[in-house]
Amino acid sequence: MSRPRSAGFGFGAVLVAIYAFIYAPIVISFIFSFSAERFPTIPLGGVSLQWYGFVWSDPDVHAAFWRSVNVAALAAPIAVFIGFGAAYTDYRSKFFGKALYLTLGLLPPLVPVLILGVAMLFFFARVGLFGGLYSIVISHVVLCTPFAFTVVRLRLTQVNPALEQAAWNLGAGPWRTFASVIVPLCLPAIVAALLVTAAISFDEFAVAWFVSGMNETLPVRVLNFVQGQASPRINAIGSLTFTISMLLVMSALILLFFRTPQGSAPIDAARDKP
Repeated sequence: MSRPRSAGFGFGAVLVAIYAFIYAPIVISFIFSFSAERFPTIPLGGVSLQWYGFVWSDPDVHAAFWRSVNVAALAAPIAVFIGFGAAYTDYRSKFFGKALYLTLGLLPPLVPVLILGVAMLFFFARVGLFGGLYSIVISHVVLCTPFAFTVVRLRLTQVNPALEQAAWNLGAGPWRTFASVIVPLCLPAIVAALLVTAAISFDEFAVAWFVSGMNETLPVRVLNFVQGQASPRINAIGSLTFTISMLLVMSALILLFFRTPQGSAPIDAARDKP
């Protein structure tokens, strides 16, 4: 029995309403970022790029932006390296306590950021790393690793385990099999995980606010703008940050939709090599 067309239309209308509710504030922020007025009004009193100019010429925003870029550039590869290792261990091995291993690995995003931030604040203060750039990097690695694990593990579920066994039967050792079979098949997921974790690190502010000290990242700088006064520069910074994050996430989604053919290419390559 086919589903009534009205039911599909109603479901689509609900989805549109949900997405409109979620993205309406972002769209409004984009619009107000081009307002020429100090206090945005509808309709706009004029269109101007002056707030983007103020952001561009603000040395504190410049420093915070590049600090966020540096943190993301350091945290993302480390998180992906750890997440890939954890995902491959889960895919390849069976051992006692595996459920606990996975639970602990996926736990950080489930802990309230307030508790996580306070815990990291006390830890870094005790070991003498509070307020440094590396304290933010370590915190973001903890937060981002479970996401990298999830993305890579999703890809590994699509890898036929027989490919590894075939490579072993053709004379390839464990490390050569890993480099010639597993890594190429997981490469789209690895790059996607890099983009996702970079976006998460670039946007994260709650934990960074606790552990950054005077080394403000861009989201922390925006939070300070909000606490001080309702500056129109917030709309400009928010629009730029959202655009960068969405480009990273959309690129990751495109890579995840890409599927490496699971034919005999790795096996043929192994057969051709002595």
